[in-house]
Amino acid sequence: MARAFQYKPKFVDIRVRPPKPEEEAAEQDVNALKTGERACDHPGCRQAATARAPKSRKMLNEHYWFCQAHAAEYNRNWDFFAGMSEGEIRRRQEEEQVTGGRPTWDFKASSNSRENGAFRARSAADRGQFADPFNMFGPGARSARHAEPERRSLGRLERNALADLDLDETADAPAIRTRYTELVKRCHPDANGGDRSAEDKLQRVIRAYQMLRKSGLA
Repeated sequence: MARAFQYKPKFVDIRVRPPKPEEEAAEQDVNALKTGERACDHPGCRQAATARAPKSRKMLNEHYWFCQAHAAEYNRNWDFFAGMSEGEIRRRQEEEQVTGGRPTWDFKASSNSRENGAFRARSAADRGQFADPFNMFGPGARSARHAEPERRSLGRLERNALADLDLDETADAPAIRTRYTELVKRCHPDANGGDRSAEDKLQRVIRAYQMLRKSGLA
């Protein structure tokens, strides 16, 4: 009786390409970000950001990007009226009832409008004077040039991080780095004879500095 037929290929099947070393590393790291994904803005989180949240009530068009877990945590702690007085809260609630919180405008032209500027220019030309619609050469020009710069707007995470470093909202990058170095040296166990009572403060300082660096403030 003849033996059963056995198939013996004469070539090596190369249709399956072996993975590259960097691809194997990416498969092993379950938290590795894929192309086009962005990291969660929460300090120390390596998950992909899938949800966004406004930084504060004054910065509703600027957002943090969080993973689902940190977005839920941020939303639980969100307080739209934080930092507002009782009168401001009451006035805001009344505005919500009347206008739904939407901005309103007057119908009359403001002093800086195009129509008002054109009117002043015609009036100045009739008097034989040159037009100065933006008051660059008038009595208010000096005060306008020396006006104080507007205070920068910060989100809740940035304000909390500055508070952990015992700094206010006006602190610049050199001040943040100096305070961070000072607090790390002060709270490290090696500087306290092995005492770990300040270790919690040290961890909050490190997380706060990482948050400020991620936001571009440090």
